[in-house]
Amino acid sequence: MSDLSSYLITAPEIQTALTEGQPVVALESTVIAHGLPYPTNLEIASALEKMIRSEGAIPATIGLRDGKIVVGLSKSEIHELATARSVRKVSRRDLAATLASKALGATTVSGTMLCAHLAGLRFFSTGGIGGVHRGAPTTMDISADLTELGRTPVMVICAGAKSILDLPLTLEYLETQGVPVIGWQTDHLPAFFVQDSGLPLALRADKSETVAAIAHAHWTCGLGGLVVACPIESAYALDYDQIETATGEAIHEAAVKGIQGAATTPFLLRKVAELTGGESIEANKALLLNNARQAARFALAYQRQQTMLAKS
Repeated sequence: MSDLSSYLITAPEIQTALTEGQPVVALESTVIAHGLPYPTNLEIASALEKMIRSEGAIPATIGLRDGKIVVGLSKSEIHELATARSVRKVSRRDLAATLASKALGATTVSGTMLCAHLAGLRFFSTGGIGGVHRGAPTTMDISADLTELGRTPVMVICAGAKSILDLPLTLEYLETQGVPVIGWQTDHLPAFFVQDSGLPLALRADKSETVAAIAHAHWTCGLGGLVVACPIESAYALDYDQIETATGEAIHEAAVKGIQGAATTPFLLRKVAELTGGESIEANKALLLNNARQAARFALAYQRQQTMLAKS
């Protein structure tokens, strides 16, 4: 984009925060438009912003409307995303077409990373990243989130990768892309609804200052994104076998119905929610809030570190 200002609208509060060096945490909008049912989606969107504010950072929910990337959606704009019948899922591939058509768009993990970076944001809280889908050696269904992480310098705070994915292959792909995956107070990759996938991680951090120091070194070296994987709180975690059984049934039904591409993840998550009697939705809400809390703390630690470095 030769003239980014013609496409980018940054809310005054966000612009002031960036100018004054205050910590800002980006939030996606696909979870609002496609991830959770109404009115749960609207409730969690508000709760996430409140959580980030309570920790001393500024939330910036990102979406597309009227040919613009909006960084810091208003309450009315979030309500529109939560209730509209037709909202595009926007990853890197879809960004230009959605802007050109002036369609209403909700940003995925990869789309939010890109838009956050364009606006000058470094920290992004989400539920779980996309990854390598089960059966990918045949289907080649691999999320754009993974390549975006390899090239865009934004920290993604999440509960690991979604449990519906092939987690070992997802980790392998992230390694190939040169993406550090930091376990937050854990030695193993969390699996979204499940605290521990059993897959070991090379990096662990137990203090926010450690996360901030890694991010500073990573970005100073001109490298791309990072993942900080935060396990869902034990009170809300689901049983591994329960989720595996539900996921297996959901994947089978998706195959029978011929569901592919961008529709796959929303379908699988809805089916898992149905098969768990809504337990997965409650777990999803809990992990989203936990990730937002930690993201704000990491952003604050990073800002403190930058202030100290500037004075030294």
